[in-house]
Amino acid sequence: MKLHTSIGPNPRVVKMFLAEKGLDIPFVAVDLMGGENRREPYNAEVNTAGQTPALELDDGSTVTEITAICEYIEERHPTPALIGSTPEERAATRMWTRRVDLKVCEPMANGFRYSEGLRLFESRMRVLPEAAPGLKAVARDGLEWLEGHMQGPWIAGERFTLADVLLFSFLEFGGTVGQPLDPAFTKLTAWVERVKARPSAAASA
Repeated sequence: MKLHTSIGPNPRVVKMFLAEKGLDIPFVAVDLMGGENRREPYNAEVNTAGQTPALELDDGSTVTEITAICEYIEERHPTPALIGSTPEERAATRMWTRRVDLKVCEPMANGFRYSEGLRLFESRMRVLPEAAPGLKAVARDGLEWLEGHMQGPWIAGERFTLADVLLFSFLEFGGTVGQPLDPAFTKLTAWVERVKARPSAAASA
């Protein structure tokens, strides 16, 4: 396997997931700022959606979309379990991962693309600058919701999971593009420090 990767929170999710698994695979750097991901050969041969990351398998096929990549890695390397070792654990992780993605990551990312990242993205996708403030507010609302629903040291409770990897990667990114975590969210602030203490956080930076 090898991972086609670049800057940004999405590639970091997979890199951190790999680090948690103790897996060391080759990385292929993709020039996101220069638009390498939006032209051939990458766009035609690696990921037709023109996005990073993409996991290239030994047979030459690729898996894209970060949750699908992480699911594949988990199936191939089930320990330590970051999605789950039972149907109940896997369901809980997928539930929280989905919540984090919809409530925080997606609106945060588009809030950035439509404002601070507008110049980079306006030639690559439909952008809605007028929606940026609202999207950033939606992401903050999602974080407030998570703050009120944390029942343990980690997002899914007692287990460190893909949901933690996903949220951490995006919060770290948000802090660099005008969407820092509100310190009033004390549970999430303490959670960030716990994740930062994990070797995978430094390894994936």
